[in-house]
Amino acid sequence: MDVATNGASTTVEVVEVRPDRVQVKGALTFVTARRAREAALAILKRSQSSEPLTVDCSGVGESDSAGLAMLIDLLANAAARGRSVQYWNLPPGIRAAAKISEVDEIIGLDKA
Repeated sequence: MDVATNGASTTVEVVEVRPDRVQVKGALTFVTARRAREAALAILKRSQSSEPLTVDCSGVGESDSAGLAMLIDLLANAAARGRSVQYWNLPPGIRAAAKISEVDEIIGLDKA
């Protein structure tokens, strides 16, 4: 069940599909970004894979600049562990925030 605050969903789920793939579902916003970051970092820390980490955002509904910040933070944390990150199916809110902030190349928007 989704709980909402001022119309914003407070639900986010970050699921390890396999050691080199993560699925994000729900909202990736100011309300949920911290929880999403904690879950993604826990998965990254547990992983023994050296393959690029693929983050599939096809399950993300709402998104904003906090979601973008979380994805950039994950890139930095992965790089510190010698891993790269590829983002699939980035939602429109994150795409727009990345272009406005001129970080679209950093997150691989031209490939996403």
